Amino acid sequence: MTRIIAHRGASKLAPENTMPAFQLAYKMKADGIETDVQLTKDNIPVLIHDEHVKRTTNSTGCVKDYNYEELRQLDTGTWFSAEFAGTSILSLDEFLQWAIDKPLDLNIELKNNKIDYQDMECIVYEMLEHYHVLDRTTLSTFNPTSIKRLKSVNSNIGVALLTSRKRKDLAGYAKGLGANALHIKYRLLSKSLARRCKEENMALRVYTVNRYLPMFRCFRYGCDGIFTDVPNKARLFRTIL
Repeated sequence: MTRIIAHRGASKLAPENTMPAFQLAYKMKADGIETDVQLTKDNIPVLIHDEHVKRTTNSTGCVKDYNYEELRQLDTGTWFSAEFAGTSILSLDEFLQWAIDKPLDLNIELKNNKIDYQDMECIVYEMLEHYHVLDRTTLSTFNPTSIKRLKSVNSNIGVALLTSRKRKDLAGYAKGLGANALHIKYRLLSKSLARRCKEENMALRVYTVNRYLPMFRCFRYGCDGIFTDVPNKARLFRTIL
């Protein structure tokens, strides 16, 4: 069965990558949660999609130029709705403390394709290991070099190549890098790619799928997972197929 993974939490209904979005996704019975990790100036992994804080907080500047305590003072809820005013940026540590006792798949996207943060792979891996969640976590990245670094840390962990680019034998390319999963933009999905991933024993997950017809196509092709901003809608549709 195709797993329903809440993209940055239930991010259509609450501010992305925040505790309200994760709590709502869990309440909606999503199978998993996807979130994004950047590193602060003091090397703390924090959950925010953009390298710059302007879009989703009340401040400006790059994540890498703030230390963690400074970032915690920012408001990451008001931009979405006054209802969420005062919501703080989460650390990966806080997120894992919340997730540890919940039956959720975890997808941690390393945001290191624009800024190749030093030691990010080791820092995140050690935290996942500390919380004993490696067996239900996939680490994903657009950065091919990062995939190789992750596999050198532990060759058995779940690692996904993220891509929106068309390429001949995409499944074979991802496998050659050391990935055991492929996370693709929806427009790249085809029956032949889904079949090829199965041949390579490569998990195939699709982002970001919010409408019924694309969901149906993903379910019909037997994709391993979809990333969606509306996990409640995806669960409802999956039950009526």
